[in-house]
Amino acid sequence: MSTLSERTSRRVFVGLVLLSILLVALVVEPFASAIFLGAVVAGALAPLQARLTGAFRGRQNGAATVLVLSVLLLLVAPLGGLAAFTVREAAQGYQFVSETLESKGMEGLVAALPDKVEGWARDALRQFAGGAEELRSAIEEKATQQGGKAAKAVTGVVAATGSFVFQTAMFLIALYFLLVEGRRVVDWLEEVVPLKRGQTLELLVEFRRVSVAVLVSSLLTALLQALAAFVGYLIARVPHPFFFGAVTFFMALIPAVGAGAVCLVASLLLLATGHPWAALFLAIWGVLVVGLVDNVVKPLLAKRGLSMHGAVVFFALLGGLSAFGPVGLLLGPLVVALLLSLVRIYERDYQNRLPPEDHEPAAPRPPAA
Repeated sequence: MSTLSERTSRRVFVGLVLLSILLVALVVEPFASAIFLGAVVAGALAPLQARLTGAFRGRQNGAATVLVLSVLLLLVAPLGGLAAFTVREAAQGYQFVSETLESKGMEGLVAALPDKVEGWARDALRQFAGGAEELRSAIEEKATQQGGKAAKAVTGVVAATGSFVFQTAMFLIALYFLLVEGRRVVDWLEEVVPLKRGQTLELLVEFRRVSVAVLVSSLLTALLQALAAFVGYLIARVPHPFFFGAVTFFMALIPAVGAGAVCLVASLLLLATGHPWAALFLAIWGVLVVGLVDNVVKPLLAKRGLSMHGAVVFFALLGGLSAFGPVGLLLGPLVVALLLSLVRIYERDYQNRLPPEDHEPAAPRPPAA
């Protein structure tokens, strides 16, 4: 009877553990990516955190605050500069359009366009034979039809901006906590994870090595792509090449967009302003040179910090991106590294190897009768 009750209690306990894991997963799911990225960056910054703690005479909170503020500045300052430049250019463009319409009318605005675009605009204006009043009515009707879509688009942009700010805040909070309490978290995992002593730490060290390799390779690849694209912008004489180079760097960090998309947008801008050959050159440059850096250099850079073949790294990056989205660029190599580490631990600690056989000389056979 006691044995039966003990089995029942164990089953109930296992069920409660599984239920608690499920509930915790539901609670953490809204900001799981932020916590994961915070853990990855905290692991990468752990040596620097230790040095700063020594410089701050053992004050981990002060060292973590400096690192978090540094990461915040690296994220906010460049993005804020790009946003300010974009807003300023958009405001100047709107002011130019409004002043031109007030002083010279629609004809003056069309005349101010580049030659190629001016021809398209005049062809479009000829479709409205009724003059400016019918053109205005047509524009208002079109605006009314597209008003709902525009409102949805604006709402989507606002929601995406709010989500980005929220995820960034969660990332910074997780980063600060893990920088301060990282050592205790590792010791706690070493105690509670049902593995042999040292195996959990070995897996965490492997995860940190893989994460650092992927992060460094991603940043260096984005920088090389931005430099290659910047050279193309200078050759094609793209306006504001430094702005486009900065946008290329940030877009290169987004796998779904990529740096080549910025080159294509710049080539369309050149085509619209009447530079078809420069646009063709920049489009080819973006596909062949800038795209080649991402497809070739990133796996090679990541391989230098990983004990994996270059082809395995390449497919781990693409497979992780397809399965988990942008965060899969880290999760893909981590999953492969986990499997390889478990296989190595199994071969070292669990595989039953038979002792070598003693090769004793065979007994002499009796002489034949």
